[in-house]
Amino acid sequence: MDSADYVIVGAGSAGCVLANRLSEDGKFTVCLLEAGPPDWNPYIHIPSGFMKLMNHPTYNWCYKSEPSEWTGGRAIPVPRGKTLGGSSSINGNVFTRGNSTDYNTWAQFGNRGWGYADVLPYFKRYETKHGAGDDTYRGRKGELAVTDTDWHHPLCEAFIEGAVSVGIPRTSDYNGAAQEGVSYTQRTIFNKLRVSSARAFLAPARSRPNLRVVTQAHATSLVIEGKRVTGIRYMKGGRKGTPRTLKANREVILCSGVFNSAQLLQLSGIGDPQQLANVGIETRHALRGVGLNLRDHYANRFTVRVKNAETLNERAQGLKLIPEIAKWVLKRPSVLSLPATSVYAFWRSNPDIANSDLQLSFVPASYELGRQAKLDSFPGMSIATWQQRPESSGYVRLRSADPFEMPIIQPNYLDSEIDRAVVLAGMKTVRKILGTDAMARYCDGEDFPGAHVRTDDELMASIRERGTTTFHPAGSCKMGPASDPLAVVSDELRVHGLEGIRIADASIMPRMISANLNAACLMIGEKASDIVRGRPAPEPVIESGLHDHMTRGGAAI
Repeated sequence: MDSADYVIVGAGSAGCVLANRLSEDGKFTVCLLEAGPPDWNPYIHIPSGFMKLMNHPTYNWCYKSEPSEWTGGRAIPVPRGKTLGGSSSINGNVFTRGNSTDYNTWAQFGNRGWGYADVLPYFKRYETKHGAGDDTYRGRKGELAVTDTDWHHPLCEAFIEGAVSVGIPRTSDYNGAAQEGVSYTQRTIFNKLRVSSARAFLAPARSRPNLRVVTQAHATSLVIEGKRVTGIRYMKGGRKGTPRTLKANREVILCSGVFNSAQLLQLSGIGDPQQLANVGIETRHALRGVGLNLRDHYANRFTVRVKNAETLNERAQGLKLIPEIAKWVLKRPSVLSLPATSVYAFWRSNPDIANSDLQLSFVPASYELGRQAKLDSFPGMSIATWQQRPESSGYVRLRSADPFEMPIIQPNYLDSEIDRAVVLAGMKTVRKILGTDAMARYCDGEDFPGAHVRTDDELMASIRERGTTTFHPAGSCKMGPASDPLAVVSDELRVHGLEGIRIADASIMPRMISANLNAACLMIGEKASDIVRGRPAPEPVIESGLHDHMTRGGAAI
């Protein structure tokens, strides 16, 4: 039996940070297991290559959610990365931390040390923000390069102007003092290339003799002795590969992601006894919350035909792509270096609430049937809108005891009436912006939902027809005190009732954050590295301006 002090399962955003930090002083041996192959595919490193990876079975788990009422009975594709870097190697390269209220809410649920003032030092530790930014909030010495979108477009400028004209202020840094407002997005792209967690954190550590990285290692179950996890079983090379066992001298740390961490616990007999019995698995440790509390952002995307401007639909296809490739090679602004979203707006669904709950995403491109995989043949632009902190929750369950079979994924999109009200307000806000003078000269007709769709019922019917995930699933192994019946891990990330195992990935989020998940997952990995090593947390960032930012809007729950 092979062994290491720390066995990390999953080389995604948090896993790569942990592999770097736990191996940096040479005191411990670390083995990082990744189910997918190395990150050698060039589409991983070309930022716009994410569109080629959204359905790529080699580098993507290609999960699908179960049909539900508000998906119109459709199964929604839910991509997750399956390579070094995990989803940070196939995502849209957008860097968003979330609102301070998100993390204060986590702390209010009884998770000590997870408030905004506590986690901000960890965000700053791993980041190097290039360009403008308030150093109270931004890091300058970390491994992860974060840059401002440098490709500006008349349609983006028009959208920002239109948003300002309907009352949404322009913000200089939505990852700084206040998230609310409209601006170009920030991105994990530097010197024309994607900055995945594998590139930022794992690559610099690969030469360390105490760190071993094993790819194409599909975890099948935990090794449990009594109430202690002592190792991991995996198949080297996939279903038809070689079964192996790896002993953890100290701990196993699951960084497998929102679906795979819950699935692996259940495969190992950790979860709800009834659900385990349904697939013929003996309960080793009853923990009802495993797989519950699943949340995701669910959006409707408006598609608008464009006049008087060239869009990405023309520039990223055919002969016009050639000069864009040349500009990319010369490290000049190019469509190949664009994140998936050009402009973000964070706003309120109604004026009576104190904090934004609505997010709008703009890009000067449109996609066949609204799916972000193939560009339309006509000039187009898209605006998506979603509820930032959805109340709707679902579950991840085993489909069978076969570790290679996809789990049942049911987010219950828009199951909550609050979520439906917010997304409806978002669609009406989109219409207001499209109706502004700034946008009018470019709008050549609403392709979807279409100008004929006017009533609330008709708008909601459109989201049944084409609504889709924004690829931010979280929460299936909820962090919370043992008194919480749905909590799976403590605020020290230990699985309740077991020894020798922690979880550090998006699955631990007790509530959804107002953001893409990559930045927060990196923070979770950074904070977990201190927790695991028993190092004191950095002093919370407490300054008068930050305190005002933290308390704006009052109670978070």
